[in-house]
Amino acid sequence: MSKVLLDGVEFGYDDVGTGTPLVLVHGHPFNRTMWRPQAERFSRDGWRVITPDLRGYGDSPVVPGKTGLDTFAADLIRLADHLGLGRFVLGGLSMGGQIVMETHRRYPERLAGLLLADTSPQADTEEGKRVRNETADRLLAEGMPGYATEVLPKMVTPENIRTRPDVAKHVLDMMRASPPEGAAAALRGRAERPDYTASLATVGVPTLIVVGSEDEFTPVADARLMHRLVPGSVLAVIDGAGHMPNLEREAEFNDVFGPFLKTVGL
Repeated sequence: MSKVLLDGVEFGYDDVGTGTPLVLVHGHPFNRTMWRPQAERFSRDGWRVITPDLRGYGDSPVVPGKTGLDTFAADLIRLADHLGLGRFVLGGLSMGGQIVMETHRRYPERLAGLLLADTSPQADTEEGKRVRNETADRLLAEGMPGYATEVLPKMVTPENIRTRPDVAKHVLDMMRASPPEGAAAALRGRAERPDYTASLATVGVPTLIVVGSEDEFTPVADARLMHRLVPGSVLAVIDGAGHMPNLEREAEFNDVFGPFLKTVGL
């Protein structure tokens, strides 16, 4: 793990392999280790895989208050500049996918390809905003353990919790370890995100959209919407996976992601 001070904030990240740069952004409330199977596979396949901890998560600093997706996007570009990346492939899952969409909206010239996994382009409804802010309040009052146990069966399917206890433990451990202040700040910022449907229609680089067939948070219908919006995009539905197909069905996920990456030119 490496650390770098960017704009007064110290970020933790992993940077493995050599070759074409691939930056993968974790979701909420996780950290960079959620991409370990992909970092291991694609760093062997000629990719330089960079997996940062977002501010407020993992080995990056806790920032209380509210962290907007624009802040996360700017952090990614600052890290890319520090690492000497020009254009790069950018992927994200769930909140990470929304950060990818925000980065594309603000810095499209930096991106050579997109992975949008188990995510949604729409802005929150008023009810959605209320729930996110109430969840943020809960995390600050109660901490992460109860919330983590409650949402685990939606992150990972009950069947995969039973048959892949290693994956279930990894996901649960990441959630429990997330600082509640950082997670709450991200929830509050995410509640105010814009709608990305219009900007997705302007994507001009290869785009892979992946979703678990059993995802309850961002169902297949959301993935199909993005597929219709992004010109020339590829859609893959991973059977038997919930919200974390890159961990629940890592082989199937990688077998879809690998061929897609070969279509990206830098």
